Amino acid sequence: MTDIKPYKISVPQGKIDLVKKKLELASFPDELENIGWELGTPLSEVQRLTKYWKESFDWRAAESKINEVPQFTTTIEVDDFGQLTTHFIHVKCQVPGVKAIPLLFVHGWPGSFLECFKMLPFLTGGKEGPYFDVVAPSLADFGFSDAAKKRGFNTAKHAELYHKLMLKLGYDEYVAQGGDWGSIIAKFLAMTYGPVHCKSCHLNHVWWVAPPKLTKNPFLWLQYNLQPHSERDKTFLKRRSWFLTQGFGYNHLQGTKPQTVGYSLQDSPVGLLAWIYEKMHDWTDDYKWTDDEILTWVSIYAYSKSGPTASGRIYYNDRHRPQEEMAMVYGPVQSSVPIGYSLFPLDIIVFPVAWGRTTGNVVFEKVHPSGGHFAAHERPEWLADDLRTMFGKGGGAYGVVSGKNGYDSTGNSKL
Repeated sequence: MTDIKPYKISVPQGKIDLVKKKLELASFPDELENIGWELGTPLSEVQRLTKYWKESFDWRAAESKINEVPQFTTTIEVDDFGQLTTHFIHVKCQVPGVKAIPLLFVHGWPGSFLECFKMLPFLTGGKEGPYFDVVAPSLADFGFSDAAKKRGFNTAKHAELYHKLMLKLGYDEYVAQGGDWGSIIAKFLAMTYGPVHCKSCHLNHVWWVAPPKLTKNPFLWLQYNLQPHSERDKTFLKRRSWFLTQGFGYNHLQGTKPQTVGYSLQDSPVGLLAWIYEKMHDWTDDYKWTDDEILTWVSIYAYSKSGPTASGRIYYNDRHRPQEEMAMVYGPVQSSVPIGYSLFPLDIIVFPVAWGRTTGNVVFEKVHPSGGHFAAHERPEWLADDLRTMFGKGGGAYGVVSGKNGYDSTGNSKL
């Protein structure tokens, strides 16, 4: 563990100055009248945020605030890819004399390790347990972690990296939580390293589910097909259809030609802002983003170690993975580990509850009245409460961590 080093973000001033210069030189397209968000990020929003980024946004203040959370880097050997330096936060339980459940939080695109920050007080402290030690890496190719130098670094490879990170930190047993790409990575953690090491996973974005089949889920099939769809199910299916028909273009681009779109994202901070802010707007439930929040999220990509182009490659690598792995991506979690999921109605892929029950060994489900894709940031207390319920006394995953780390699932010390 000698190469686990404390880390502070310190973007070179030259990078900041270059972004400011490009913002000063930016030119903007026209747009149709009275169009709103239908064609993408509105011109008025991009111009306003560009002006604020150029004249008022203080990255150094944002950087200082982020650096209040303990961050580290370490090198991990990944099969076929060599050593990769991984950036991560590691926040331990804040309750004196209490050990906690090791929780690996895995983000997606266009999020980052920042997504879990609002949940940290609820998970690592508070009046009620269980309590958690939270590890949240910057994914490889994202943020302040290394980028893989050859293609093929798919979600299975990501799972290998973060599993080895947890072992290196001394967590022989752990649980995982993920949304967006994090949900697929958590799925591979469960299938590859569970139930021995990855003891359970909770997901807040389960895009691979499908209607139950008579041959595989006869009782669920009967339940789903022999009664009318509820209004909630109809609303969820409508949201799902909107995303797949009107909001999926970015996925096709990054899944087929990430390098081409990457030139624009790398060279133009305005282009990067428009690309990411569209998702922050469309994928949330009327969340009131502040300008500082928006630009901090975008800046994590602008100032990332390998640049924003690298973060799009996960789409390509997962689409072009070995054919024999596709069933693992698009099928249920092939593991006995307990699975929990939380549904937020303005997520990009939502579904009838009966679909979610095909995910795997489901022991927890919760449908929330509001919220969207970035649940940990939009509804941090709700998502944290779901985790405490799932892993707490009486929950479906209570006791999954045996105590090899010195912990039990109540947040009490086994030592």
